[in-house]
Formats: sequence, C-alpha cells, structure tokens
Amino acid sequence: MKHDTYSAIAEYKKIHMTKASNDHFQLNQLHDNIIKQVFELSLNAIIELNGPPPSPFSFFVMGSAGRFEQSIWSDQDHGIIYVDPTHEAKAYFLALGKEVSKGLFQAGYPYCDGGVMSGNPFWCKAQSEWERQILNWTAEASWESLRYLLIFIDGRSFYGLDPLMEQLKTFAYQTVQKEQILPRIYKNTLHLKKGVGVLGQILVETHGVHTGSLNLKETALFPYINAARLLAMKENILETSTLARLDKLQIHDKDLYKTMFLKLLNYRLQFASHTDYESGHYLPADKLTKEQKNEVKEIIRNGVALHQYAGKLIDKEG
Repeated sequence: MKHDTYSAIAEYKKIHMTKASNDHFQLNQLHDNIIKQVFELSLNAIIELNGPPPSPFSFFVMGSAGRFEQSIWSDQDHGIIYVDPTHEAKAYFLALGKEVSKGLFQAGYPYCDGGVMSGNPFWCKAQSEWERQILNWTAEASWESLRYLLIFIDGRSFYGLDPLMEQLKTFAYQTVQKEQILPRIYKNTLHLKKGVGVLGQILVETHGVHTGSLNLKETALFPYINAARLLAMKENILETSTLARLDKLQIHDKDLYKTMFLKLLNYRLQFASHTDYESGHYLPADKLTKEQKNEVKEIIRNGVALHQYAGKLIDKEG
C-alpha cells in the first residue's frame, strides 16, 4: 500500500511491526517495503523540485539492511552510485540522499552515528569516483579504510540500475585479490568478544544497563557475518546476506552453519527486549532454559569455528 507522507509510512510501520516481529524473513521484507516507500516518496519530492534524475543511478543499502538481517529496530546505512560524473549530478543526488535520510528518520529509522548515509558526499559518488575510492581503500589497507570497504561490500542495490553495484563489487573483489589483502582484512575481524567461558558458562555483561545479558552482536553474530563475507570475497560471491553467502560457498558443514545462524537470528527476535536499537543486540540469560542456554553455546562455538576455518583458508592462500 502506498502512502503519501513519511508520517503515514511511520504509522504503517508501527501497525505492521508487531505481526512481522516473530519471523526473521517477514520482518526484513517489511523493512524493505518501508524503505522502498520512503525512497519513492523522496525521489518524487526531488523530481518535483529539480526535475528527473540527470543520470542513471543506484540507491543501495548497507549494514544489516544490506545483508537482509535487520532486527526490529534499525538505523540507516545507505549510499548512491550515479553514472555521469558532473557537478549537476552530484548536487542532484546529494539532495536526494539528504531527502531520503530525512524521510527514513521520520519513518522511524535513526540517523547513522557514523554518517553512512547517501546525503553524505562520502557515500554518494559517481561510478568512476567509487572506483577510485575502492582503489584508495585497498592501497591504504588501514583498519579504518578496510572497515569502510567491508561496509561497502555488504551493499545491496535497492532501487535503480542494479548492475552498477554488481560491477563495483566485482571491481572491489578483483582489487582485493590483486593486492592480496584478504589476510589483512581477516586480521581486522579477529577481535571477537568471547561468549563462552573456559568452564562452559555463557559470558554475560557484568556492569551497565545490560548486566546479565549476552552481547549477541559481538559474541555470536559477528563471527558468522565476518566469516561468510570474507569467504564470499575470496570466491567472488556477490550475495550480501550471510545465509545466501553460506549457501553459495563450497564448504564443509555449510548447512549446519546456516541452521545455527538462522536460530541465532530467531533467538534475537524472541528474547531481546527491543525497547531500543541497542537492546535488540542483548540476550538476557535468565530468560533461557537450560536447553536453550546449551543451544546458544553451540551456536557461538560453531560461529567461532567457522571464523577460524575462514582464517585458515585465507592464510593458506595468502
């Protein structure tokens, strides 16, 4: 159903969120539907002001939206690629990016703290500028530049000319392999938070507002997400979701890893409080039965095993 204001879309989101929040796929389809409505409303507003787009383009989403792994709360991560490197095109698409950011905010998606939004010139570039940016990231290969590269790699074309994103990601993969920096990228993702202690206990937060809860994002989600992304880069797999990446990989036990990751996403939906964006990443240990605690520990251990496996494959070839 189409809505003609951002506040109407926010109301639509509020009404439908409760029903969708029990199923990972329904929930992410709802987020996609809302983002699409916001984008089309924003584009129409800019067309009314400035006329039609001066160049073919692609609006893309990154982060958990790019991976189709959003929880109930989600902030903004998006960018724009356009073909013609003119000042006119830059001004037009930056205005569009700012309007989209405003619209998403009004529809209930907080602004990205790190500024990963298409109203920021850093994430709104001509295709040729994006190619230069990718070359700069891989040449510099610092912690920060590789972090930006990985954010970009999770980009999923959402509206417009889909091949633009595919071409840039292929270019990024080729550059990464040519520069032989996959081992360095793996080292960038090595600092994982431990979720299971030496005595087999779940390691929960010991102070702060999340005391007694497991940090799902850093202990459980990151190992699967990072490993699947690294192996996708190694094998030139363009899919962005962790489940789709795992499905395409020719690795032992991939069905087990897919099952574990989907269970993890469902644990997050079922048990996190979801009072705000941050709380959606914490699992209160006292809500779990003994069997559920054992399953969570199994999920964490398998994620660590997958991450180590990815590292061994990359080090072997690097």
